[in-house]
Formats: sequence, structure tokens, C-alpha cells
Amino acid sequence: MRCPFCNYEDTKVIDSRKSEGKKRRRRECPKCGRRFTTYEAVEKPMLIVCKKDGSFEPFDRNKLIAGISTATKKRSVSYDEVIKIVDDIENEFANEMKSEVTTSVIGDKVLEALKERDLVAYVRFASVYKDFTDVESFVKIISELEKAK
Repeated sequence: MRCPFCNYEDTKVIDSRKSEGKKRRRRECPKCGRRFTTYEAVEKPMLIVCKKDGSFEPFDRNKLIAGISTATKKRSVSYDEVIKIVDDIENEFANEMKSEVTTSVIGDKVLEALKERDLVAYVRFASVYKDFTDVESFVKIISELEKAK
């Protein structure tokens, strides 16, 4: 790691700890003696989402967090659990080295995770994701959940 102050090429790590999913390192330059902080994160491949209308856009984790948060509003699912759901989905695609994924695959994975945590949040997310247009759609998914119990 190059020192940002004197440009010396070899710095030493004084302290290392996890911080917000990244590795935080305090470094010191042996040449000028100044200290600085670096953050190390795993580089994930660029993920492109194929939407229902056939268009493409980069994966936006904040958009997914917002959608799940709306479905889990005033429910027993914490914000940390929402972040974990998104992290797990994102990591699964990264581990499979996928560069392109459809919205339906993402939606199915979210539904799978919500079904294990909170059934009301599951129905809320499904109503938007599956574009419910009538009461029968709600009745159908709720009766499927009751049969699964």
C-alpha cells in the first residue's frame, strides 16, 4: 500500500478490524511516520438486471432494500435482517459468478427469504412483485400458505 502523504511504497499495518462489511486497516508509513486508514472490500462482479419489459439496468441493492423494507414495515423483521437478505442474494449471485439475472429470479429469492421470516411481509412483497390486480390473487396466495402449514 502506497503512503498517500510521501508516496512511499511499503507501509505497515498497525491495526485491523471489521467495519460495516469491510476490513478497516490503520497503517503507518515507516518513511514519514504518518498514519492513515484504508478499507478493504471484496470486489463483486457487476450484476445486470433484466427487467420484465426487456430492458437492462445495473443491480441496485438500495432499491431492493427499499422494496423489502416497505413489505416488512411495522413487522417483526428488523432492518439488519433486511440487509442480510440482500447480502445473501447478492453473495449468491457473486459466488455463481453471474453477471446477468432477471427480476423474477431476484423476486423469488426475496419471497423465499421472507416466507421463512414473516408471512405478512411475504404476502405484501408478493402482491407488488406478482402484480396482484384483484382480491382473488390475495386469497389464492393466502390459501397456499395455509395449505403449506
